[in-house]
Amino acid sequence: QVQLVESGGGLVQAGGSLRLSCAASGRTFSSYTMGWFRQAPGKEREFVAGISWSGLSIYYVHSVKGRFTISRDNAKNTVYLQMNSLKPEDTAVYYCASAMREVSSDYEKYDYWGQGTQVTVFS
Repeated sequence: QVQLVESGGGLVQAGGSLRLSCAASGRTFSSYTMGWFRQAPGKEREFVAGISWSGLSIYYVHSVKGRFTISRDNAKNTVYLQMNSLKPEDTAVYYCASAMREVSSDYEKYDYWGQGTQVTVFS
């Protein structure tokens, strides 16, 4: 069992930055692939970024490349999502998730989910 708790969401003006954190329980965090997803009202859940257990494999959805950075600190059982140059279309609830497999953009491949944190970007 893995418990994930996101934090760092909020209200920010377009062009601003936020850093999301996801703290994981359990002693096997370093074995998990971690992913960030987001879901805007009326839309399907969307893959944003994923990072392998080692940190060597990283993937982003095209719309956030060059603006968002995913990273992890296995010593702190935490994964981060640094979001820069935010746009109103980035507004969504952001979720972190874990998987015991390679990085995937398919949310069904992830086993555990956090409760989500709201990110609202206004122009």
